[in-house]
Amino acid sequence: MTTSNFRRRTLLAATAALGAIALPAIAQSKTVLRISTPAVPDDWHAKMWTVFKEALEKSAPGEFDVQINLNASLFKQGTEPAAMARGNLELSSISAFDIAKLVPEFSVFTAGYMVRDPDQQQKIFNGPIGAELFKTVSEKMEVTPLATVYLGTRQINLREVRNVKTPADLKGVKLRMPGSKEWLFLGEALGATATPLAFGEVYLGLKTGTIDGQDNPLPSVRAAKFYEVTKQIVLTSHLVDGIFIAISNRSFNALSAAQKQKVTAAAQAAAAFNNENRIKEEAQLVEFFKKEGLQVTTPDVDAFRKAVQTTYQNSDYAKVWPKGIVERINATK
Repeated sequence: MTTSNFRRRTLLAATAALGAIALPAIAQSKTVLRISTPAVPDDWHAKMWTVFKEALEKSAPGEFDVQINLNASLFKQGTEPAAMARGNLELSSISAFDIAKLVPEFSVFTAGYMVRDPDQQQKIFNGPIGAELFKTVSEKMEVTPLATVYLGTRQINLREVRNVKTPADLKGVKLRMPGSKEWLFLGEALGATATPLAFGEVYLGLKTGTIDGQDNPLPSVRAAKFYEVTKQIVLTSHLVDGIFIAISNRSFNALSAAQKQKVTAAAQAAAAFNNENRIKEEAQLVEFFKKEGLQVTTPDVDAFRKAVQTTYQNSDYAKVWPKGIVERINATK
């Protein structure tokens, strides 16, 4: 081997070695964003994270390593806020009930008839009310909400047909509610006899008459096949539920201003995807239930709203709400 050949091979080997070192370094320079969600793959709340990932890949190519973990495979449902506060998790979606545990004033959004519809929900949280409450959330929970995700509107589903116009018409109805005191309070405020029962027992409870009805968003009614053992859906729309795409403050503050803007835009794109598809699905389900033989009726929603809001405002729950918040929410058009 000549001296020149030896030098050339040595140079090539050194270059290859440098390349091998440089490649992992480049990969490691990406900002890792781990997402934990209890959502199952077919749920819009799972699919929206793919939209988030794709939006970031487009707006910030090569800057982020987005890792999506579905089915609560990374953190159990409800434990995500604490994990984000500790810096052990970057992103998740958290519920109003999760937030209210540490930010009591946020419990106004766990009450019935505080939000009229998905459109008003977005206006509330994208406006001054949302800005004020999200600032408090960031300070108390060490997470920053980025976008509001429509979870669904809860309706009443009855075993037998009733003429329901006002809360008085639900008197004596054993209405299944989730077992916490907050949910049971809502059931009573609706005029019914709130009856705690595990979700997995609801179908049999409706079939046997242990309960007279249940409340859930329409997609849940179809998924659990409650339409097989009920005869009526009353479109009370008593809780417009939402979750919030949130990021750990530790992770968010480590980003540049441009990256913060891109991550926020990606979260908002994900929420918009979910919201559009969820609303479309709910609208289609009304016709589905009619074809299955159920009566779908609309009560005097204003009468329900007035009665339920009054019940809440006269309760201990309202004592921790910001002064004038209900009036401000009602005035948001």
